[in-house]
Amino acid sequence: MNEDKKSARVIAFYLPQFHPVPENDKWWGKGFTEWTNVGKARSLFLGHYQPKVPADLGYYDLRVPETRKAQADMAREYGIEGFCYWHYWFGNGKRLLERPFNEVMNSGEPDFPFCLAWANESWRGFYHGLKTKDTLIDQLYPGAEDYIAHFNAVLPAFKDHRYITVDEKPLFMIYHPLDNQVEVKAFIELWRKLAVQNGLKGVYFVGQTYHLDTERVTLESMGFDAINVVRLFNYEWKKRSLYRKARRWHNWFGLPWIVSYDKASRFFVSAEDSDEDIIPTIIPNWDHSPRSGKQGLVLHRAEPEYFERHVQDVMTHLEKKPLEHRLAFVKSWNEWAEGNYLEPDLRYGKKFLEVIKKFVVTE
Repeated sequence: MNEDKKSARVIAFYLPQFHPVPENDKWWGKGFTEWTNVGKARSLFLGHYQPKVPADLGYYDLRVPETRKAQADMAREYGIEGFCYWHYWFGNGKRLLERPFNEVMNSGEPDFPFCLAWANESWRGFYHGLKTKDTLIDQLYPGAEDYIAHFNAVLPAFKDHRYITVDEKPLFMIYHPLDNQVEVKAFIELWRKLAVQNGLKGVYFVGQTYHLDTERVTLESMGFDAINVVRLFNYEWKKRSLYRKARRWHNWFGLPWIVSYDKASRFFVSAEDSDEDIIPTIIPNWDHSPRSGKQGLVLHRAEPEYFERHVQDVMTHLEKKPLEHRLAFVKSWNEWAEGNYLEPDLRYGKKFLEVIKKFVVTE
């Protein structure tokens, strides 16, 4: 699709998890992938849409090139500019879940744009579907030598013709930009120098935040070019203290926290999203119960009609920006175990994708 046929640059987060790896075998059991959690999910209350079953693409394995191509073809058809692959570098060269992206790089297929988002987060059992809160693997910041090795590892991707750029610079997101503020700032400064030394015009750094009001000034001072804002929980945070206490009691008794998507989605966008350095997030759905069990947040009745209103709101805030900066991230393309995906399922088919296409594809 030509850029002049788009009204916005919509990039979808992409989880490269759906294939077995030794660490998953160790932590969750032989053959574990996210499909394990998706398949065992059950309805927890009247009208709860679980389990969610993939339609067109099925329970795929991301080691299969035909699957990766089918995903890219579908995303392109419905107006997605590219995938933002979650990228796991834990320090000292330790990586996880890198195989799908490596195969995309090495094979040259699919010929579909991509960028990387560094998921700089320690893995703890509870948040990944285990009963324990023990740390499975720590995110480390060992210093300049490791940052140079990290840069060299992603440099071939930065130079690939498919890599997504802004202002002719490769876009690189940092998931937890304040996880270690001093080291992340040093990381950014070093990578910018290395980029220029390697023939690039720099790196377009994007920091992700759930708390723009309290973190914006700090992120800007660290050198980020833009900030991606996720307002998934803003509805809850803006409620009165009694509401928040009720939420804690639900967790204590192991009950799901049910919030209407219709209500929550009205808080996904804010006035700041019209600023050129702020990148809004499009959220089609959310249901963390397959991973966290009965204590997960469930955005109930995430229907295409409410999603359409949300996407229209995002596009309204983007329309005055130059196309180069008319960016929005979709959370997500395929986070099935978080009930957070655009890929077709048996209930809605391609209706969420059709909403994206309606607002993004102009011809």
